[in-house]
Amino acid sequence: MASEEDAETYTPDGPLAREIASKIPYFPFKAIPRFYDIGGLLKHPQLFDMACSAMAARYRSMKVDSMGGFDARGFLFTPVAIKLGVPFFMLRKGGKMPNTIRSGGYETEYDKKDGLCIQRDAVRSGDRVVLLDDLIATGGTLCAGIELVKQLGGEVVECGCLVQLKALKGEEKVKAAGAGGSWALISEEVLDNEAALPEGYEDDGAPH
Repeated sequence: MASEEDAETYTPDGPLAREIASKIPYFPFKAIPRFYDIGGLLKHPQLFDMACSAMAARYRSMKVDSMGGFDARGFLFTPVAIKLGVPFFMLRKGGKMPNTIRSGGYETEYDKKDGLCIQRDAVRSGDRVVLLDDLIATGGTLCAGIELVKQLGGEVVECGCLVQLKALKGEEKVKAAGAGGSWALISEEVLDNEAALPEGYEDDGAPH
């Protein structure tokens, strides 16, 4: 079981979560009024390390066999797997890795995607897997990852992210796709750091 100290560390929207949230500004971007920019947090390496430690504390007692991160911001959370001493694998766009299988197409809050790929030896039959990303929105990307893990015989015990936009109900989708659920350290309820836009700012966001 997680210790009481661990549980306090990863309390959603708790004191640590609020401190981290204060370093994540939002911009009008990709025609979205509030695009949360994790790049702001990366300017504070000690606080980012604390965020990864909180995510690791969440999964310390769950007997996780491996963790996967999504192209590209999910790769930032490799330290979570390192802290737990478990393997980390990548879920990437097609054509980026050898020896892969591909998911079906999926939709995000931005647009439609062709599918994600995972290497065939990334997950073993019976593995307990946690999928990591920076943010849970509609859940489309996570569902594609769940599909791939299931194809390889693994079980997604949870999808863990730094931020979850509860209003978009992504958790319902990941549960329907076969994951045990979703968890995030921070919700939109505490993300109130509006970016100061420079003169001439333009929303030049492109699909990714």
